[in-house]
This record gives sequence, C-alpha cells and structure tokens, in this order.
Amino acid sequence: MKILTFVATLCLLASAPLGAADVKPPPGFRALFNGKDLAGWFGLNPHSLAKLQGEKKTAKVAQERADFTKHWSVENGELVNPGTGPYANTTEEFGDIELLIDYKTVAKADSGIYLRGTPQVQIWDKNQAYDPKKADRKPHLGSGGLFNNTAGAPGRDPLVVADKPFGDWNSFRIRQIGARTWVWLNGQLVVDGAVMENYWDRKLPLPAKGPIMLQTHGGEIRWRNIFVREIGADEARRILAASPAK
Repeated sequence: MKILTFVATLCLLASAPLGAADVKPPPGFRALFNGKDLAGWFGLNPHSLAKLQGEKKTAKVAQERADFTKHWSVENGELVNPGTGPYANTTEEFGDIELLIDYKTVAKADSGIYLRGTPQVQIWDKNQAYDPKKADRKPHLGSGGLFNNTAGAPGRDPLVVADKPFGDWNSFRIRQIGARTWVWLNGQLVVDGAVMENYWDRKLPLPAKGPIMLQTHGGEIRWRNIFVREIGADEARRILAASPAK
C-alpha cells in the first residue's frame, strides 16, 4: 500500500501544472511572470491612446486596465490571450536588458514584443503567402524582425527563418542596448545589432526606458518563461565595443 501511495504521488507531481515555485530564471535573470497570476502586469494598447488627450485619454487608460483580466489569464503556468483586448504591459520600465521569453501561437495570428513601449519584435505565421499588394508585410520571412522600422532598414526583416511548426514553443533571446537590438529566435541570430526606430516619432531617439508589452492581435498566443536581466553600463560598453555599428 505504501508503495502504491508513493507511486501515485509521483504521478500527481509529474502531471501537476507549473506554478510560481516552478518558475526558475537562469543565473543572473529574474522572472517577470510568476506562472501563477497576473501580478506585475496591466492592460494597455498604446495605439488606442495615440490621438487621445485629457479626460478621454484618462478614461481609456482606466477602461483598458479594467478589461485586462477579461482577456488575459493563466493556464498551466502560461500567460494566455485569445487574440483580443489590450496588450499585456509590465508595471516596471526597462532600459538596457537581455530578455528571454517563450511563445506559442496559431495560424494567421500576428503578434509581437514591444521594447520600451515601442513596436516591435515581430511574431508572424510564416506559412502566410507574400501578398505584393501588401509589400511591407513579409510573413514568409519569419519572425523576429523589427517590423516597425522603415522598410529596407537594417533589422526590418529577419536574417533567417527560424520559426518552429505550430504546436511547438518558440524561444526568443532579445538584447537591447540603447536603440541597438539583437534578436535570437530558437538559437538563431535573426537581428544583428540593428537600431530600433522610434515608431511614435522617428525624428526622436528611442526612449531611455519603457515597459515591455506583449501584443495580442488576431489569434491565440501563449507565453511562458519570461525572464529579464538588466545590463549595466560597463557591460553595455564592452558589448558595443565588440559589435561596431553596421
């Protein structure tokens, strides 16, 4: 009986969903998502606020914060959105960082990761055919590019197609120092130190700090293992010195 009870306990443990205690960042990193609830995140779509001012803007911010839990949830240690509602924003703001994040999405979905509140490291359905009528959209080239850079600018399109098939988890490693951005998707370099442009005003530099935003747009997306490491000034100088601007 004791043996049967022990075996049953092991089975339960093996099948239990991930929880907060199971979120274990790599050395030097810390978790932005605890795998248990929405602590540290709130809802906001910056595009919906772009032309609003005063009381209308304040009311819209309050509405999207209130709507957050209607669209975002936690399942089995994963941050889940069906493709609707405001984006998930970190309550913290970040400057120079290294970000690790896994995602899994569905056919025809369109998503991305905003850095410093600025769009974006793009997530595509790579199986979508290229449409010459929408020449600025190239999902067939894969995910990870800085989609909101000017067409033809470095980093706009990824260097290689590194997306995994639907049903598999994809893993990003993103490093940003100043405006220069490196992106690895599933271990492959897809953006090599390109400057991320300030989408909101291209005449201005990228903000020094801002939130990380997880975009929802067009289909279910799931996120997990969201870890960040802040890069200090000395390390930033070493990296930039070893990676001259292209």
